[in-house]
Amino acid sequence: MRLFWKRSGIVASLIAFSSFLLLAAPVTAQASSTTTSSPAVSYVNTLANQRADPHIFKHTDGWYYFTATVPAFDRIILRRAQSIQALGDAAETTVWRRKSSGVGSGQVWAPEIHFIDGKWYIYVALGVANEWRIRAYVLEASGANPLTSTWIEKGIIKTNWDTFSLDATTFTVNSTRYLVWAQQDPSRSGENSSLFIAPLQNPWTIRGTAVAISHPDLAWERIGYKVNEGASVIQRNGRIFMTYSASATDHNYCMGLLSASATANLMNPASWTKSRTPVFVSNANTKQWGPGHNSFTLSEDGKSDLMVYHDRGYKDINGDPLNDPNRRTRVQKVYWKADGTPDFGIPVPDGNTPVRLRSAVPSGLFLRFYTGNSVPSGSVALEDTQFRIVNPGLSGNGTISLESTSNPGVYLRRLNGSQVQFEAGRNLNTAASKASASFNRRSGLANGSGISLEASDAGGQYLRLQAGGTLVVSAASSTTDQEQATFYLE
Repeated sequence: MRLFWKRSGIVASLIAFSSFLLLAAPVTAQASSTTTSSPAVSYVNTLANQRADPHIFKHTDGWYYFTATVPAFDRIILRRAQSIQALGDAAETTVWRRKSSGVGSGQVWAPEIHFIDGKWYIYVALGVANEWRIRAYVLEASGANPLTSTWIEKGIIKTNWDTFSLDATTFTVNSTRYLVWAQQDPSRSGENSSLFIAPLQNPWTIRGTAVAISHPDLAWERIGYKVNEGASVIQRNGRIFMTYSASATDHNYCMGLLSASATANLMNPASWTKSRTPVFVSNANTKQWGPGHNSFTLSEDGKSDLMVYHDRGYKDINGDPLNDPNRRTRVQKVYWKADGTPDFGIPVPDGNTPVRLRSAVPSGLFLRFYTGNSVPSGSVALEDTQFRIVNPGLSGNGTISLESTSNPGVYLRRLNGSQVQFEAGRNLNTAASKASASFNRRSGLANGSGISLEASDAGGQYLRLQAGGTLVVSAASSTTDQEQATFYLE
C-alpha cells in the first residue's frame, strides 16, 4: 500500500496547461464532505524546529504547555505561552536530565504533559545506557507552573509484560481514566510494538490486565519497522478517536485511526474499529515527509480542534532516521465530516495555515480546486477546498491572493470578463497578470462577519459563487449577488 500519493494527474496538468477553470463543490451532496463549521485559525509552520513527538496541553490557567523529544535524547524540556504561535519562541526549561546510570541513563523519548487531580504528570519513555531496554515512565509535580515545580520520579509503569514499551498517554471516558501505550507483544514474534489499553488505579499504576487494541497487521504499518505507537485521543460526537503512528520514522511514517463509541467497553478489542488505510501521510506536493506522533489541542478561542505533529521538510535521509535531528513541530486545524468523523487532510505547506471559504449563499458550498471544465462527481478531498491567503497578494500591499493547498504555487485569477481560472505562479510574471490574481479583501457585502473579495484590477467586481456552482467575478448589485459574494472563513 502506498504511504503517500502524488497527485500525478494534477501535476501533469499543471505542466501541460497554464490555467484551469474553477468551480465550487456542492459539499453537502458528497459523502466524504467536511461540513461541521468552526472559525478559521491562523498559525505559521514550522512551529518549532528539531522538536519531535510534540505534545501541547492547554490548561485552565489560559497557558499552553509544550514538550517534545530533543535530538540528543537526553532531557525533558517544557515551554509555555498564552498562544500556540508564541510557543515557537518561548523560553525553554529543562525539567529533567538523563541520569548517569540505570533507568533514565539512555534514551529520553516522547514526553507528554498532563494535569490530573491537581498535579502535573509527564509520561516519557526512558532507556538504559548501552542496552536496548526502553520502558514507559512517570514524573509528578505539584505547583501552578510545571516549569518551576519540583519533579518527582514515580517510576516505571509496570505492565503485564516486561518488554519494550513507550509512548504512554491518558484520557478519561465516563469517569474512568485509561492509559494507552505502545509495547512489544510477546505473543507476536517479529513485531516492534502494538497498542495496549488499561484503566488506571492512579496516574502511574494500571489496574487489571491490559488488552491489545491494535497490532501492526496492515502493509502500511510494517515498512522498515512493524510499529503501532504514539497514540493520541480526541473525543467528539459521542465517539473516541485514537490516532497512532506506524512504520519507520522516515518518509514512510504515517498515521492510522482507531475509533470506538464512548459508551462501549473500551477493554474489549472488538469495540474498536481500525481504518484500513492511513489517515495522514507524506505529501510530495506540499513537501512534507513522515508526518506523525501527534497530539491534539484547542485553538485560543476554544472553537477549533488542532493537531500538533512532527515531520521533515525532505524525503531522503542518510543512515538511521532516528539519527536525523530535523523532525520539527507543526500545527494545523482538524476538520469534521458530516458523519462526525475527523478529516485530517494532508500536511499543509510551510508558512501560513490555509483556510476554507464557505459561501453564504448557496449554503454549504466551498470554493475548491480541480482541473477540467465541469464540477467532478464523487467525494471531494479536504485539501482541494483549502487555500492559503497570501498577504500581501501577488500585486503587492493592500491585496491578497488565494493559493491552492493541494497544489502549492497555483493561484486563483480573473480572466477578461467574469470567468476565473487557476494559474501556475510561474506564468503570473507581469504586473497585469499578478493583478488578475490579486483581490481586495472587504467586509462581507451581505454580512460583516464574512468577507468579500473584490478584483484588484476591476473595481466593483466581486468573486461570486452562483447557484449552479460556477464561480465568477462580476458586479454584486442585488441582494442575491451580495450573498453570493460573501464567504465565511473556516
